[in-house]
Amino acid sequence: MAIWVRFRRGDAEGFGVLDDESIATHEGDLFAGASPTGGRVPLAEVTLLAPVRPGRFIGLWNNFHEAAAKNGLAIPSVPLWFLKNPDCVVGPEASIRPPASYTGRVVYEGELGVVIGKRCAGVDEAEAESAIFGFTCVNDVTALDLLTADPSFPQWARAKGCDTFGPIGPGIATNLDWLTARVRVSVNGRVRQDYPLADMIIPPARIIALISREMTLEAGDVISCGTSLGAVSMKPGTVVEVAIDGIGTLRNRFEGSGTGA
Repeated sequence: MAIWVRFRRGDAEGFGVLDDESIATHEGDLFAGASPTGGRVPLAEVTLLAPVRPGRFIGLWNNFHEAAAKNGLAIPSVPLWFLKNPDCVVGPEASIRPPASYTGRVVYEGELGVVIGKRCAGVDEAEAESAIFGFTCVNDVTALDLLTADPSFPQWARAKGCDTFGPIGPGIATNLDWLTARVRVSVNGRVRQDYPLADMIIPPARIIALISREMTLEAGDVISCGTSLGAVSMKPGTVVEVAIDGIGTLRNRFEGSGTGA
């Protein structure tokens, strides 16, 4: 298993494989046979960026059995998906800031993100499985009061697509056994979400296959697999850490005027 990261060092950006306290730098295209440069950069000398800049950033609703049962929701047979603005993506340690005009609730949602490695259009599950480049941590931030502000039109894209509402990172883990992993979200050091990914209703390969029937997916696209119980709103100054076994911890601070627990 490798952990791929993107980083900034001074005025330059680069990418490579995280190896303990350093990064083995690479060149070329991450999704088309990147080559090692032979160089190494100390982790302490760089700022980690979002490990990928997706062209399409897709999220799922109601994709965990325990949450569906708790909330009285039917089990979906197809992904209930929405689009997040790709430009909402930020990396580890970046601040989450709601729009200046918004003072309502802002909710964190710790999730597994699937990073697509090659084009998918109308693929079956076996092809979809082979198209998975790796997995990352996602915080699917939501301006909850915008979502239902108009009773005639649920505003998924608006509520979830604000600038900084898409933290991703810290890296992309290849060959991850996601079925054995858990998502743990700590809020100011207190664990608020802790759920097994094996509880997922529609698993990653099936998600990709079904979405690819309707929309072509490209290398670098990200699908966030939905969340389970424990997601609540944040107060200004809240530090949220999304941790997944084998990937690492995505840490961000919420700065803003939102109200919450």
